[in-house]
Amino acid sequence: MTKSIEKTPYIIGKTGDWEMVIGLEIHAQVLSNSKLFSGASTEFGKDPNQNVSLIDAAMPGMLPVINKVCIEKAIKSGIALNAKINKFSVFDRKNYFYADLPQGYQISQYKDPIVGEGSLKINNSNGEDKIIGIERIHLEQDAGKSLHDQHPSKSFIDLNRTGVALMEIVSKPDLRSPEEAAAYVKKIRTVLRYIETCDGNMEEGSLRADCNVSVRKPNAELGTRCEIKNLNSIKFISQAIQYEAERQVEILENGGTIDQETRLFDTSTGETRSMRSKEDAHDYRYFPDPDLLPLELKDDLINKIQNDLPELPDQLVERLITEYGITKYDANVIVEEKEYVKYYENAVKNRDGKLVVNWMTSELFGLLKKNNFEFSANPISPEHLNQLVELIEDKTISGKIAKDVFGIMFDTSKSPKAIVKEQGLEQVTDDNAIEVFVDEVINNNKDKVEEYLSGKEKLFGFFVGQVMKISQGKANPGLVNQILKSKLK
Repeated sequence: MTKSIEKTPYIIGKTGDWEMVIGLEIHAQVLSNSKLFSGASTEFGKDPNQNVSLIDAAMPGMLPVINKVCIEKAIKSGIALNAKINKFSVFDRKNYFYADLPQGYQISQYKDPIVGEGSLKINNSNGEDKIIGIERIHLEQDAGKSLHDQHPSKSFIDLNRTGVALMEIVSKPDLRSPEEAAAYVKKIRTVLRYIETCDGNMEEGSLRADCNVSVRKPNAELGTRCEIKNLNSIKFISQAIQYEAERQVEILENGGTIDQETRLFDTSTGETRSMRSKEDAHDYRYFPDPDLLPLELKDDLINKIQNDLPELPDQLVERLITEYGITKYDANVIVEEKEYVKYYENAVKNRDGKLVVNWMTSELFGLLKKNNFEFSANPISPEHLNQLVELIEDKTISGKIAKDVFGIMFDTSKSPKAIVKEQGLEQVTDDNAIEVFVDEVINNNKDKVEEYLSGKEKLFGFFVGQVMKISQGKANPGLVNQILKSKLK
C-alpha cells in the first residue's frame, strides 16, 4: 500500500502525489420523543419491535403526520450551521427495496430540502482554520434493522428504528484528509449537542456517516468516487477513508479504473469491501409523497428559533480566549463538550485562566482517561480545582506538591485545603528555614561547590534538586534559587 505524508492532504504513489477528495453525508437522529411521521416512541434499547406504530409497519390506510418538533429542530440545526432555511420544502418518496423497509419506499427530501447551503469552520491537521461547505440538510425516515446472527438459517427484522427522524447533512467535497473528515464530524456533533437537536451518541447509532472518497492528481478533475456506508465512530471514519484512498491509488497506478460503488468497512481487517454498485438519483424514482403537502415555513417561526439559539461553539471559543487569556487550542478543547465549559467557568472564577485550563486538560483529563472514567463521573469538583489553583497562586504549596495533592483529590474527593492541612504539605517560605537546607546541601557537597565555582554552572540545578529533596518538596523554589545564588558566590 502507498502511504500518506503526515499533515498534508497527499498520498505518495509510484507516479507522484495523489490528492484525496472527500465528502461526507452525516445522518443525525433528531432528538425527539416520537418519530417523524408517527407517535411511536424513539426510546433506545427497547425489545425488538416494541416502538412500532401501524404507520411504521405500513398497514393499509395509515397516513403520515409531520412531527412539528422534528421540523423545528431541523431549522435550528440549519441556522447553527450558517445555512439557508428554505421556506418551501417537499417530502418525496425514495423507492428502493430492503426487507426492513416495510413501505417499500423511504419518505425523504430531494429537490426541495428544508435547509440549503451552509458552512462549518474546522481546525485542520496543521491547526489552521478551514471552511467546509454544506450542500444541504434534508429530513428523512430511518429504516429498520435486519438481524442475521440470531438463527442459523433465518434473518430477523427489528422495526424499532423505522420512521425515526434523521437529518442528513451533506457536505461539499471540500475535505482533503482523514484528519479533516474527523475534525468535521466532531464539530458537527459538538454543534448539534450544544443546540440539543441530536444527542450525538455514535455507539447507539444516533450519529453516523457515509464517506464519499475519490483521488486525483493535484488540481486535476475529480476522480470516480466510492461511498463507504454507515460508519459510527470517528476512528473508523479516519481508517476507512485512508484505506479507500490508498486502494484507489494502487488500482489507478496499476492501470485499472475505479468503479463507482457502495462499499462497507470491515473493522476487524481495516479494509473496505464492495457492497453494491452505486445508485444515482434517477434509480430511486423520486416523486413527491402524495400523502404529505409541501411544507411552508413562516418568518416568525424561523426568527423565534434563531433568537432562542444558545451560545455556539465558535462564539464560545472567541469569548474564552478574550475573557480568560487561554490559547485557541485550549479553548477548542474546552468547547468540545458543554459540560467541559460549565466546569471550566466554575473552576476559573477569580483564578488564572491559563493555570486552570492546564490543570483541567492535562492532569484532570489524563486521570479520567487512565481510570476509564466518563467526565460525568469526575470526582474533582470545579470548586476544589479552583481551591487547588488558589493554593498554588498564593504559594501555600508548590506545583510539585500540587500534583500529589491532585492525585489524592481524585482518589478521595477531599478538598485540597483539607489534604494540605492533614498531611502538613504547606510550602516553606521562611528564609531562615530554607537557609538551613541550603547550608546542609553546600556542606555535604563541597566537591560539587568547587566544580561550580570553577565554571560548571549547570551544577546549579543539582543544588536546587538537593534542597528540594531535603525539604520534601516543600521549600519555595523561588527562595531556594535566590538563597543558593547568594551562598554560592
